[in-house]
Amino acid sequence: MAADQRGPDQPGAIWHPSPNSGPRRDSLAPSLIVLHYTAMKGAQAALARLCDPAAEVSAHYLIGADGTLWQLVAEDRRAWHAGAGEWRGQDDINSRSIGIELDNLGTHPFSAPQMAALEDLMRGVMRRWNIAPAGVIGHSCMAPGRKTDPGPRFDWARLARQGLAAQAEGGAAPQVPSMELFCKAAQAAGFTAAADGGALLQAVRLRHRPWARGPLAPEDFLPLGNYPS
Repeated sequence: MAADQRGPDQPGAIWHPSPNSGPRRDSLAPSLIVLHYTAMKGAQAALARLCDPAAEVSAHYLIGADGTLWQLVAEDRRAWHAGAGEWRGQDDINSRSIGIELDNLGTHPFSAPQMAALEDLMRGVMRRWNIAPAGVIGHSCMAPGRKTDPGPRFDWARLARQGLAAQAEGGAAPQVPSMELFCKAAQAAGFTAAADGGALLQAVRLRHRPWARGPLAPEDFLPLGNYPS
């Protein structure tokens, strides 16, 4: 398949088309933004992989640690970034989303220029496709146990303060917390991909309580809102 030759959708992006894309299935339009880290040694290595036909992987955008923004796939096309998973009962996340890769190993903070570029990009994408803050998720949210990006060092609270991601729900913990109740609460909050309790706990913590460690705690229920009985 020849690489797409159109220009970028986002002002200021460097158009670097990847051949790894296709039409969105079932006439779906983007309703989600999925954030990733590259886990590679630098943006150029990630750029090469995301444009390698043999790799069969891509994203709509890549943001370097220095804030450089590349667009690899047109927003109206289906990039191959999410893989198997589900969010709020919906699968084929690739057809429903815009994928953004961040040049980061997942073990260190995201730079100020990178976060600024991400925020500017997200404002544009959310405006163009009418995506609500609740539609901004991490790869780990839709693939618990399989993926951990954008990881524990990503500043979700910073995005939420700007209306670029959902705020925690602010629910209550049951008097007797149990993994069964927690799984019901996580699923009601959108974490509907098939996963065991440990994977769901990790996914919820990565999104809302990345500093948390150890077994299930009452505080793990608080970001999820009212839990089903």
